[in-house]
Amino acid sequence: MLRVGIIGGAGYTAGELLRILLNHPEVSIVFVHSESNALKPLWTVHSGLFGETDMCFSDSAPLESIDVLFLCSGHGKSSAFWQEHPCPEGLKIIDLAQDFRDESEGYVYGLPELQKERIKGARKVANPGCFATAIQLCLLPLAKAGVLPDEVHVTALTGSTGAGVKPSATTHFSYRSSNLSVYKPFTHQHIPEIVRSLQSLQPSFPGELIFIPMRGDFTRGILASVHLKCALDEDEVKKLYEDYYKEAAFTFFYPLAPDIKQVVNTNKCLVGVEKHGEKLMVTSVIDNLLKGASGQAVQNMNLMCGLPEATGLRLKASAF
Repeated sequence: MLRVGIIGGAGYTAGELLRILLNHPEVSIVFVHSESNALKPLWTVHSGLFGETDMCFSDSAPLESIDVLFLCSGHGKSSAFWQEHPCPEGLKIIDLAQDFRDESEGYVYGLPELQKERIKGARKVANPGCFATAIQLCLLPLAKAGVLPDEVHVTALTGSTGAGVKPSATTHFSYRSSNLSVYKPFTHQHIPEIVRSLQSLQPSFPGELIFIPMRGDFTRGILASVHLKCALDEDEVKKLYEDYYKEAAFTFFYPLAPDIKQVVNTNKCLVGVEKHGEKLMVTSVIDNLLKGASGQAVQNMNLMCGLPEATGLRLKASAF
C-alpha cells in the first residue's frame, strides 16, 4: 500500500482528492494537514465524507512516514512549505499549485497526454492548471503535426469551484447565479504553461495564444473552445486526433460536439472538432476539479508509482 499525506486539506481539490484516495485500492492515507482545521474530523469540512471515514485533520506533517505527498495549498505556498520542511530522500511529490509548472527545482510537468514516460520516472511532478489542461488537450495533436498557425484563439468557461473555497466578490452565489463574466482576458496565468507545452512539440509556434477566460454560473466543469486557421480537411484533422489519443487512458476523440455533463465527476476529457471553410474549431470538456486537478494528480501518482494508470479513477459522470 502507498502511504499518502496531504498538505492543505481543507480546499475543494483536497476534498476531491480524499474522495478518490479513500476508495483507491492501493492507498492508505496517513495524514491530512490543515492549520485552520487541525484535530477536527474531515467530514466537518468535506461533509460528503461523513460515514466514509472517522479521520481527523492533522496539526503536523510527518513526511518521513509517507511515500507520496500531495500539496493542495494555494499558489505560492508550496515553495514556502519547502523552505520550512526538509524533504525526505525518496519522497514522491505531486504539487497541485502553480509554483513549479515551469519545471524548476527538478519538477516534471504532469500532463500525461504530453509526457507520460517522463512522469513515470519522476520523483516530483507539477500538476497542470485546469484551464491549461483543457486547452492543451485541444491543441496537442495539431502541435505534434506542426500545423498550429501563428495565432490561436481560445474562449473557455469554468465553474465556480475553480476559484477556490473562499468566497469573494466574484465567486459567491449571488454574483455567479444566472450570470456570466469575463476575467483576466489575454493575461491568464495558465498561458505560459500552455505555450511551453505547444512549443515543445512545435518549436516554430510563436506563442500567440489569445485566451478569453469566462466565469460560468455552474459549479463544476470547463468547456474550452479553440478556433484557428487550418489547411487540413476535416477527415485529416479527425485522423490526427484519433491517432494522438488512441493510447490515452482518459482523453478521447468524440465524434460529436461534447458537453460538460458528459465528464463532470470523472477524470475524462472529450475532444471534438468541426471544420468550417479554412477555420477549425476544437472543443474540449473536463471536470475542473478532477481531470483539471485532483483526478489528474492521482493519475500522475499511479504513473509515478508503477500502478495501472486508471487505478481508482473509473468514475461515472453524474450526467443528470
